[in-house]
Amino acid sequence: MNAYSTTALKAKNDAAPSPEAQAVNHSALRLPNDRWKALEIVFWLLPVASYFFFPDYLVLISQIMIIGLFAMSLDLILGYAGIVSLGHAAFFGLGAYTAGLLSVHGWGEPISGLLAAAVVAAVAGFIVSFLVVRGQDLARLMVTLGIGLMLFEAANKAAFITGGVDGLSGMVMEPLFGTFEFDLFGKTAFWYSFAVLFILFVAMRRLVNSPFGLSLRGIREGGRRMPAIGAHVDRRLVAVFTLGAAVAGIAGALLAQTTQFVGLDVLGFPRSAELLIMLVLGGTGRLYGALVGAAVFMVAQDKISGFDPTYWQFYIGLLLVLIVLFARGGILGGLEKIVARFKRSEAA
Repeated sequence: MNAYSTTALKAKNDAAPSPEAQAVNHSALRLPNDRWKALEIVFWLLPVASYFFFPDYLVLISQIMIIGLFAMSLDLILGYAGIVSLGHAAFFGLGAYTAGLLSVHGWGEPISGLLAAAVVAAVAGFIVSFLVVRGQDLARLMVTLGIGLMLFEAANKAAFITGGVDGLSGMVMEPLFGTFEFDLFGKTAFWYSFAVLFILFVAMRRLVNSPFGLSLRGIREGGRRMPAIGAHVDRRLVAVFTLGAAVAGIAGALLAQTTQFVGLDVLGFPRSAELLIMLVLGGTGRLYGALVGAAVFMVAQDKISGFDPTYWQFYIGLLLVLIVLFARGGILGGLEKIVARFKRSEAA
C-alpha cells in the first residue's frame, strides 16, 4: 500500500462517525411510540394526590385541569401543525354557551352537554378552517382574531340569549350519571374534570404519535415539501383545526358545567392571549407543556395577585421574559436541555 492509499484510508476513517455518534443519530431518528414512561405515570398521580393533600383547593385545581385541556387544544394546532391563532377562545366560548344554554332550558345532563358543545365547536372550527388554511401566519392571526372579536360582540349584543355582560346564570346541572351531585366543595367537579382531561389526553397523545401526527410535524417544518410524499396539506390542516376546536369546545363546556355560570369573558381576547402565554411557559409541541404552562400560570396568578392585586401582571410578564430568554422551548424544553447536558457530562 502506497503513501497515498494510506492517507486516503486514514482520511476515510476520520470522516466516518464513531459508533457512539451513530448510536446518537439512530436514537434521534427513532419514531415516537405510545409507551408510557414512569415519569408520566407520576405526573398523572399528582392530581390524585392533590385531592387528598389540598382539599381546600379543589376548585382551583379543577379549573387548572380545564384550562390545561383548553391549552392542549391550541397546542394541537399551533405546536404540532404550526397554525397560529389569536381567537381560539371563540370555540371555548361556543362550547361554554352551548352547555350553558342547554342547562338553562332544561337539559342539564353533563355528558350529553359535553358532546353537544364538541359538535357545535367542531362545526364552527370546520367552517373557519377554510379561511385559516388559505393564509399564512399573519393572515391567520388576523382571521382568527377577527372571528373571535365578532363572536364576542355578537354574544354581547344578543344579551337576551347570552345574558350579555351580566353572564348566563340560572344553570342547574343534573347529577353526574344520575348519582354524583355537583357540590360546593368541588369534589364531583374535580373527578369529572380529571376524567375528561385524562381521556382526551390519551386520545390526543395517540393522535400526535400516529402517522397523521407525524405528517402535522412535517407540515409545520416544511409544508411545501409534504405534497411530494403524497400528503394533502390542506385536508390535514382542516382536520386538525376542526379537532382542536372540538376539544376547546369541550373545555368550555366543562368550565360552564363545573362553575354553573358562563360569563362573556369566555369569548374575550384576553383569554386567547393568556392561552398563548401558557403555551410559551410550558413549551409548544408538547402536550405536557400545555398542562405545565397552565398550572404554572394559574398558580402564579393566584399567589401573586394575593399579595399584589394591582400590579400582578408585571410579575407574570417578568416570568415570561425570563422563560423566553433562559429556557428556550419553555419550562419542559429547559428541563430537557438540563437533563441532556447532565447525561453528556456523565458519559464524558
